[in-house]
Amino acid sequence: MSGSFAGLALGVSRVMGVVNVTPDSFSDGGEAFALEAAVERGRELIALGADILDIGGESTRPGASPVSVDEEIDRVVPVISELRNLGSLLSIDTRHAEVMQAAVYAGADIINDVSALDGDPDAMSMASELGVPVILMHMRGQPDTMQRDPHYDDAPSEVRAYLSRRVSACLEAGIPLDNIAVDPGIGFGKTVEHNLQIINRIDEIVDIGRPVVFGVSRKSFIGRVSGEEDPKRRLPGSIAAALAAYDKGVRIFRVHDVGETAQALKVSEAIRREGL
Repeated sequence: MSGSFAGLALGVSRVMGVVNVTPDSFSDGGEAFALEAAVERGRELIALGADILDIGGESTRPGASPVSVDEEIDRVVPVISELRNLGSLLSIDTRHAEVMQAAVYAGADIINDVSALDGDPDAMSMASELGVPVILMHMRGQPDTMQRDPHYDDAPSEVRAYLSRRVSACLEAGIPLDNIAVDPGIGFGKTVEHNLQIINRIDEIVDIGRPVVFGVSRKSFIGRVSGEEDPKRRLPGSIAAALAAYDKGVRIFRVHDVGETAQALKVSEAIRREGL
């Protein structure tokens, strides 16, 4: 995958660091909930090489309950204001049009929506009006219900078809093609088998022709496959999945462990260059 997204050239891998301004995210909920802690977390990730910081104020882990729009805005806007212009792009991880607007006005460069601008009736028009790049993620159901017996006849092809439709919807709404990336939504309304199938065939998502954002860091399917119950001890499995996706054309990786993932990707890139 070459080209670019949000001004980042994709001839090399790009790392998106996670800043959860929430008390209940599955891996690090509460660690960066206070403003000072979230800002410090963001600064650390920038120092470790994050190209993008993904800032979210609502947990979308399986079983999570929604928060009010006002609460979400109160969580993320001060963090964005503090972290803007420090060397990394900022993305706002939200499903809600009002949060998108407040975050972009505060300095966010990208909208990252787990519902692919399909969860809030005003999200698509808001994203088009704001004019910033968008990441469209596949999710079957809602966070509080998505893991209740998800079913697919062919998960990779169904995810690909959905994302292709959402890209077309964005184009119809006036969002330029160059401003669109996609995310297969590993762990969002999918069983372990579905996740593995999608990763194994992630090149089919790459073939949509848009940059692919890949978020598997510390997720539960890694624990199910490896037997590791502690999310913070799933780094080796997270890197293994990232390298498999990189080999199939993925170039943007949403992770908790920025430094370690960036190092692994750089070594993989160097090895590939020697083989050209």
